[in-house]
Amino acid sequence: MHKPVGQGRPTRPGVACAGMPRSRTLPGLRCLFMSVISLGLCSASPGWSADSLVAPAPKVDPAASTPLAPSLKLSIEEALSLFLKQNLDLLVTFYGIDFAKGQQITASLLPNPVLSIGTLGSLANNQAIGSSGQIYPQIQQLFEMAGKRGYRIESAAYGTQSAEAGFEDAVRQLTFTVKDAYFRVQLAQRRLALAEENRDRFARILEVNTIRFKKGYIAEVDLIRIRLQVVDFQSQVIQSIQEGNAARADLRVLLSLSASVETVLTTELEYRPVDPDIAALRRAAMESRPDIRVKRLTQSQRKAELKLAKAYRIPDITAGTGLAIQGSRGPDNQTQLGFSLGVPLPLFNRNQGGIAQAEVSVQMAEADLNKTLVQAENQVEIAYRNLVDSRRLVEAYRAGVLDDARSTLTIVERAYERGGATILDLLDAARTSRLIQQNYIETLFNYQRNVFLLESAVGRDIAS
Repeated sequence: MHKPVGQGRPTRPGVACAGMPRSRTLPGLRCLFMSVISLGLCSASPGWSADSLVAPAPKVDPAASTPLAPSLKLSIEEALSLFLKQNLDLLVTFYGIDFAKGQQITASLLPNPVLSIGTLGSLANNQAIGSSGQIYPQIQQLFEMAGKRGYRIESAAYGTQSAEAGFEDAVRQLTFTVKDAYFRVQLAQRRLALAEENRDRFARILEVNTIRFKKGYIAEVDLIRIRLQVVDFQSQVIQSIQEGNAARADLRVLLSLSASVETVLTTELEYRPVDPDIAALRRAAMESRPDIRVKRLTQSQRKAELKLAKAYRIPDITAGTGLAIQGSRGPDNQTQLGFSLGVPLPLFNRNQGGIAQAEVSVQMAEADLNKTLVQAENQVEIAYRNLVDSRRLVEAYRAGVLDDARSTLTIVERAYERGGATILDLLDAARTSRLIQQNYIETLFNYQRNVFLLESAVGRDIAS
């Protein structure tokens, strides 16, 4: 925990300038840049602080004042396992399967029978229902014709299968998101390590050259250039820390972890060569990708619904039976058995609109399937090409460019210490080395991300 500037110890204006000879060419700039360093480097990592350039500060044990946050070590496999158990988006999608199963149960149910009771009586001549009236209890049952119930069951079954495939597709897409978030954290860690290495290197150079400047061995402009480079590297440290915090927050959300949980990721961002067979990947994507199966099942469901809509042209039959019980003075026998049969006459409504809508739904489902097939094919193709290109670039860096960039900076730094190179040569070598190493880290991350994109486009893991 860092204290705000001005708190914790008295400020001493001009301490950065005390004991230093003034330059006639650049008056006052020394104080300005020492102030910039003190302000800009206050959030440095625990191993280094700009305050060490001014005066040593007393060490404080963070554990004595701040409670330790719970820590969770995760490999990429453990993160994916935790994601499958706890991710809330997956849970919502999984509930959709149970919802579809409920619709499937409803589709298989038979219509309930109807019980009705009728009564007849005469109010003339003081005749009551008990003496001359009639009570007629009746039970009726609707019989669905033309296979309507079977078509409903078929449609609901496709709906359940589509929901299950939709859950698998959610797993496919979110798995890529988890892997991407995991390695974005590792990318930020690699950037942070590089920035801290460069910052610490130039902090040592600044310390040595501050002494050399006091003795008059170097010009003040060279010292200022080194200070600016230290501030630049420290800004990269802070930026990498912020990027890492944001990526960790995204990962915690995907894993449904509390913000107080400190995640420690154990799978490093490393080069793992992959050379898949593109023809096999195309076949696998067309056959097993979950979103394609969703579209195919949806198309089958729409066809079943079309058959159901056409079946509604055939009216259903309602059959009933009852027992007529008459009073002692009834006109007929006291107990009579009755039967009834009812059927709508399809003179006007033969479900013409429902059939037209179902036919359009089939056409829409077919077009949606074709669209998904084209998208999947192109996603596999572009993901494979990007993977090949990024793999070539990583191998080019690993062929010697990366080592050359590191060794060049070391050589120039040693030459500068012996007076064989200028400060501009050193700064140029530092920028070149930083740029090459940053580009390699970015290229390595892009390669790993392209592997995950290809896996997502195919719908399964890629064997090396």
